[in-house]
Amino acid sequence: MEENKANQLNIELTEEVADGVYSNLAIITHSNSEFVVDFVRVLPGLPKAKVKSRIILTPQHAKRLMNALKGNIDKFESIHGKIKETEGMSVPMNFGGPTAQA
Repeated sequence: MEENKANQLNIELTEEVADGVYSNLAIITHSNSEFVVDFVRVLPGLPKAKVKSRIILTPQHAKRLMNALKGNIDKFESIHGKIKETEGMSVPMNFGGPTAQA
């Protein structure tokens, strides 16, 4: 029982962070040592969009995140049905490295 308490992680979620940040575009870049995920909010009719949050991950954590998202999407779809994918928007951006959109 004592060993379980030693292995527990106490995670704090502040009110400000709990509110969350809306994003409808993710731009992913990487180097040999890290993945950078920029969460952007694009608004209709506005030519400029702002990065609302940036998360920097090790390659190992990026892969764990991908697997966790896949698992959660699979669970969601088993309950609510397949998520319909829409055509992606084309955003011409080059940040000097390999890029992917999600």
